[in-house]
Amino acid sequence: MTDKDNILLVEDDPEIARILLDHLRREGYAVTWASSGLESWEDFRNGEYQLVLLDLMLPEMDGFTVCKHVRLISDVPVLIMSARTQEESKLKGLGLGADDYITKPFSLAELTARVEAHLNRYRRYQGSPSTSVSQQYNDGLSIHPQNQQVKLNGVELQLTSKEVALLMLLASHPDRAFTKKEIYEHVWGQPAEGSSGTITVHVKSLRAKLGDEPHQPRWIQTVWGSGYRFIGERIK
Repeated sequence: MTDKDNILLVEDDPEIARILLDHLRREGYAVTWASSGLESWEDFRNGEYQLVLLDLMLPEMDGFTVCKHVRLISDVPVLIMSARTQEESKLKGLGLGADDYITKPFSLAELTARVEAHLNRYRRYQGSPSTSVSQQYNDGLSIHPQNQQVKLNGVELQLTSKEVALLMLLASHPDRAFTKKEIYEHVWGQPAEGSSGTITVHVKSLRAKLGDEPHQPRWIQTVWGSGYRFIGERIK
């Protein structure tokens, strides 16, 4: 283990969280504690973590949803810890991209062993994140995640931070249809109730700045009754 290992602990029970915090810090890890799903998603977007310890029963946003959003932007190990013993919950969590599932109650020794194993595996296979590399698409569109820029034929477009994040989300998962609810939770980091109009307005503004016609889209396609997908052809 190195002093750079930073763990995001997501647990709404303060007593359990304190036990885990104290133990992991004694083991030499840097640990950030989030007590709700939304808080954890905000922390993850704004920090750098090597592993996520994730409870499922959380206020504001459940652990399954947090796991889904983490997996859209990162390959860091996600270890679910839950009192749910049903196979359905385990399969759902692993299907969303979690790396492991540990059932409460568990021993601190077992948790430590699993954390170390996943961190070692992550370091061994970790490469440079593709999301940091500039991407070129058809018809002169280029996206530069490292400095949050979008250019069209070499000219930087004046996009809002939300428009950039929205475009990057769609472009990083080409041909996948995202619902408006998924987009709002991922980009805005808030519950999606009543958010449909907000997404519609932002997509309309983004398309106008891109010069992308909804009826003959080059990059952003409407998926009727669902949301949107990115259909641009990547050049390099």
